[in-house]
Amino acid sequence: MELHIRDVSKTYPNGVQALKDVTLTIPAGMYGLLGPNGAGKSTLMRILATLQEPDQGSIRLGDTDVLNRKDEVRKTLGYLPQEFGVYPKVSAERLLDHFAVLKGIAERRARKEVVEALLRQTNLWEVRKQKLGGYSGGMKQRFGVAVALLGNPKLMIVDEPTAGLDPAERVRFLSLLSELGETSVVILSTHIVEDVSELCTRMAIIDRGEILLEAEPLRAVGDLRGRIWRSVIEKSAPADLEREHAVISTKLLAGRTVVHVYGEAAPGPGFESAEPDLEDVYFSTMAGHIGRRREQPEPAVAS
Repeated sequence: MELHIRDVSKTYPNGVQALKDVTLTIPAGMYGLLGPNGAGKSTLMRILATLQEPDQGSIRLGDTDVLNRKDEVRKTLGYLPQEFGVYPKVSAERLLDHFAVLKGIAERRARKEVVEALLRQTNLWEVRKQKLGGYSGGMKQRFGVAVALLGNPKLMIVDEPTAGLDPAERVRFLSLLSELGETSVVILSTHIVEDVSELCTRMAIIDRGEILLEAEPLRAVGDLRGRIWRSVIEKSAPADLEREHAVISTKLLAGRTVVHVYGEAAPGPGFESAEPDLEDVYFSTMAGHIGRRREQPEPAVAS
């Protein structure tokens, strides 16, 4: 099962072009769509979830035309939007049972088994009788995953899932997501680099509606070895440094600033070679030093 997106574009009535000829091939497994706020991620996710129409382009999930057979796609679609509402005075068990009815699970015993299995899978079984208004942010996100998993979806779309979660909730939530990508296409749309680094075997970086880079995260990181240089400087120095070097990121550390610079050779005294990570890939791509390329997955070998 693969998701094929070809030449998808979308311009809003106010003139903002949210997507520009987006073309991606997304295999089964966890796939990261990484980009800043306003890059076009949510627009693409809503189009894939059949909630919005593109101006042009085609999308196929396996043999199914996503744009022309929306009802068929919705039967096998799981969608966790960036923001979703819950009924605060209803328990998780009762509301999930209601969504299961809407999903077409009519037989009462089968529905009970599905609801129990999903609440256990999302680690909400012990609080299933608790009203959703008393849930933490992470618990609500896990409930959203339970809803999205109804019907064993072949396509799972998760939009900015860890935004606003505390570190412990984020770890629990990412552990749950990591279990989902074995048989389905799971798209994780986020601006948080660590989410993609920890979960995804393939990714794309999008900005201003255009795909800048599509790659395997580990390979993209490996391609940067020998090109990232690190220096620790005073807080007042970055402006001067940016005039002389291709600075891709700065971080505060104990009152000083850690600078990462992109370069084919050492920038000069005070710099040392740094082991790159996915954050360096992201910032180098956004700065235009790498990207504008596509890596195709290795062809499957018949056994």
